[in-house]
Amino acid sequence: MTDKPVVLCVGRLYCDLIFTDLPRMPTMGTEIYAGGFGVHAGGGAFITAAHLAALGHGSALSAMLPPQPFVEIVSDDLQKAGIDLQLCRTSQAGHDPQVTVALVGQGDRAFVTRRTGPACPPLQASDLLGIGATHVHIGELATLIERPDLVDIARSAGATISLDCSWDDSLAAAEIADALAKVDLFLPNDTEMKHLLEIGVPQSQFPLTVIKQGAAGSTAVLGGERIHEPAESVRVVDTTGAGDAFNAGFMSAWLANETLRACLVFGNAQGAKAVSQRGGYHGPSAA
Repeated sequence: MTDKPVVLCVGRLYCDLIFTDLPRMPTMGTEIYAGGFGVHAGGGAFITAAHLAALGHGSALSAMLPPQPFVEIVSDDLQKAGIDLQLCRTSQAGHDPQVTVALVGQGDRAFVTRRTGPACPPLQASDLLGIGATHVHIGELATLIERPDLVDIARSAGATISLDCSWDDSLAAAEIADALAKVDLFLPNDTEMKHLLEIGVPQSQFPLTVIKQGAAGSTAVLGGERIHEPAESVRVVDTTGAGDAFNAGFMSAWLANETLRACLVFGNAQGAKAVSQRGGYHGPSAA
């Protein structure tokens, strides 16, 4: 039995179709050819949960599992991850699957995603207490905005809360600001952070914020203090899920009450391991 905190990750589960080694991004009316391809379970909540489990945490997921045949496609990744799936539910037959096509080029990437159905099954504080979760990680802003009750559920169970961002043009500044004010830790990437500031999300609403900056490393911002740590130099194969791997590393150190600088170093190390392989999670050896 591990003595590390149990974490519940909440959010959408996707079937990721990942094309790597693209010579350029596609444009309308043209065709390009990928150097590599893979199919993996995806979504920030799952990938973070998998990396937390690999780091020795009790790790659980609350998500809607895809209907057939897609659940068979991702089942191997779900089983290898070693996470608790008792708070997941399977989508009804006939519902559209949630699928992401990831296009990974030379230092660039883009995604096309089909998001459908509820973000996660119903939850109660007793569910968190039942698995011993002391921290809840929400995989994307849109999930928290759809399910604001997650905050009260987590607080009622005595749990702290972290939140990833994920790009979403449909969210308004006011609802984003309201969501951010309710969590303990926010983990956007550099592009997402710039977008939030550009659309007018007040900086006063941000909690402890950790900005993932890819090859440039990461920066923690709390009040007027900024702490930066450079990234490790590695050969990049696929950046899909690297931010979620970083989340797991940072949170693991943060939940152990390490310094912010130590948390950044550990997060960067986990992100560096993730980009060296294709797909967001690669089994227990990933951590």
